[in-house]
Amino acid sequence: MFLFQHTPASEPGSLSYLLGCVGQGLGIAVDVHQDEVDLYLEIADQKGIQIAYVVDTHVHADHYTGGYELAQRSGGQYALHKNSPAQCLFKPLEDHQIVKAGNVEVEVIYTPGHTEDSISLVVTDRSRADEPWFLVTGHTLFVGSVGRPDLKGRATEMANQLYDSIHGRILTFPDTMEILPGAQAGSVCGAGISGKPMSTLGFEKRYNPTLKLDKAAFVEQVVGAVLPAPEGLKKIVAYNLNPAISR
Repeated sequence: MFLFQHTPASEPGSLSYLLGCVGQGLGIAVDVHQDEVDLYLEIADQKGIQIAYVVDTHVHADHYTGGYELAQRSGGQYALHKNSPAQCLFKPLEDHQIVKAGNVEVEVIYTPGHTEDSISLVVTDRSRADEPWFLVTGHTLFVGSVGRPDLKGRATEMANQLYDSIHGRILTFPDTMEILPGAQAGSVCGAGISGKPMSTLGFEKRYNPTLKLDKAAFVEQVVGAVLPAPEGLKKIVAYNLNPAISR
């Protein structure tokens, strides 16, 4: 039996996930917030799940991560892309690396652009089919929008990477592929994000206006979008770079 727990976090618009295999009692948590750690431990206990991995799709700038703490308290491994600037101990993930939780397989796809360490996760439930079921897209692709490229500076360079990640990696999957983003309406990590918590690639190709643009127009639009900085940006990033220290 496949476990999927979708959790709207307390920060406006943020989303986190618990994926797992109930039959073998193993799970993978994704983009957990600091104030969700107890909730995830409670859910795992109720479902009889041992959290094997806690993955952050990137070093976040809009919320305090709970990933490191959840990994420490659950006995799982805290995981980030190998390019992550995080200073704590973490499992470095490679492009196309697969992590498993029972029948659930998660393939790491390197999708830089929002940040240099951004990844997306291709999720397959082997008890259902050999083909992937859905993509966890972090802050790379949202429903109705895309991630902002300016939080770490070098906005134009990062916007070019974002275009390549979306069109060269994510949109190569079938139109039927579901996407589960890391945020919805209310987040400041993208312009005009929909309130829908999930979508399909086919729907996004048809209705996401940013995906209809050629590369030059895409870069111009996402770089030119005027968005407020996340509240407490500097403190949040400083903590998320080394969550082993106290907040």
